[in-house]
Amino acid sequence: MNISKGGIVERIARVLAGQRLSANADGSNAHAAPDVDLAWRDHVDDAVAVLRTMREPDSRMADAGDPVIWEKMILAALPESAR
Repeated sequence: MNISKGGIVERIARVLAGQRLSANADGSNAHAAPDVDLAWRDHVDDAVAVLRTMREPDSRMADAGDPVIWEKMILAALPESAR
């Protein structure tokens, strides 16, 4: 199993920034990486909101694994102030 070296909040925030900036998504920038590097921090609150929503697995997710462990993992990923 691969384990990311980057924190999940930053990774989600980077995806959200890239979605808005990159021509490969909804943006217009053909070379958005440098802009994403500058803008991802503006999307941290949205990333935290996504993770807070994910605290409770749906029934398909619960059937695939342990919901208690899932919640612990999501809570561990959230900043203290967002738990």
